[in-house]
Amino acid sequence: MFLCVSLNPAVDKRITLRDLQFGRVNRALNSIAAPGGKAAHVAMVLRTLGAEPIWVGFAGGASGTTLLEGLCGMSIRAEAVNIGGDTRTNLELVDDRGVTEILEPGPDVTVSELQRFEGKLRELLTKLPASTVIFSGSLPPGIPVNFYCSLVTLTHEYGGRAFVDSSGDAFRMALQAQPEFVKPNQEEAESWSGNTVDGTRSAAVTLNAMLNAGACAGALSLGADGLIFRPSKQQHDTFFARSTELSVKSSVGSGDATLAGFAFAAQQGLPPMEAARLAAACGAANCLADGPGLARATDIERLKHEIRVEVLN
Repeated sequence: MFLCVSLNPAVDKRITLRDLQFGRVNRALNSIAAPGGKAAHVAMVLRTLGAEPIWVGFAGGASGTTLLEGLCGMSIRAEAVNIGGDTRTNLELVDDRGVTEILEPGPDVTVSELQRFEGKLRELLTKLPASTVIFSGSLPPGIPVNFYCSLVTLTHEYGGRAFVDSSGDAFRMALQAQPEFVKPNQEEAESWSGNTVDGTRSAAVTLNAMLNAGACAGALSLGADGLIFRPSKQQHDTFFARSTELSVKSSVGSGDATLAGFAFAAQQGLPPMEAARLAAACGAANCLADGPGLARATDIERLKHEIRVEVLN
């Protein structure tokens, strides 16, 4: 079972314009709302891969209702903790030049709401021990920076596996709980290490440092340049999955799709090369989709045969 934890979920509103003009009135060609936040994107891709993930997160106000209805429409079970604040709305402004994202910070979360969330996760882990729990996304205002660390520890109490994709102090502290897998992107890895990541060698050094800091395994996504993957501390081989040429619609959510691929591969017990190939294919397929998390199964299957994976020497 996969539990996709969303502490700062959103409704993603994608607005398409002919040519975004700053400081001017802009008329949209269309507007589409969909479940948002990194954990929702992960759950959507897991569902496409054939899994039955459970989304676990905060929801509040009319936007929270829209979020939950959207997940239900995608046949994703949602276990929501209601909060007093409104679920945030993220804007994706799309024109011929690309995608401009405007991300709201999210509502303040109270101590009692936080306690109810922890109780909800404990209840699910009691019923579904040995689950893979995926913690992804930022923390909203009011949540202690060590909360991911506490939840990873809780996951381990019930024999579960913890996957973490976050940034800043929340990510740094989560490493202390020794999550089974981490997946930062290039910018997050540079922020964590204080060093420039400008290729596979520097990426491998930074990823190895994360494993030394507590993670059991991990991957580092390099955008259009591919990803590197180290399947365990005990296995010293580092794998590099090269990207394939694509006509990219948008790369928003591709890291989340990649994380879903790694989580699914781990659950299936795939060997490292196949795990890297599936994860890279999921990330690439997301670039061809109509929105974050909407990667098509046919694209994933096709791209798996185009992704090249090699061992870094």
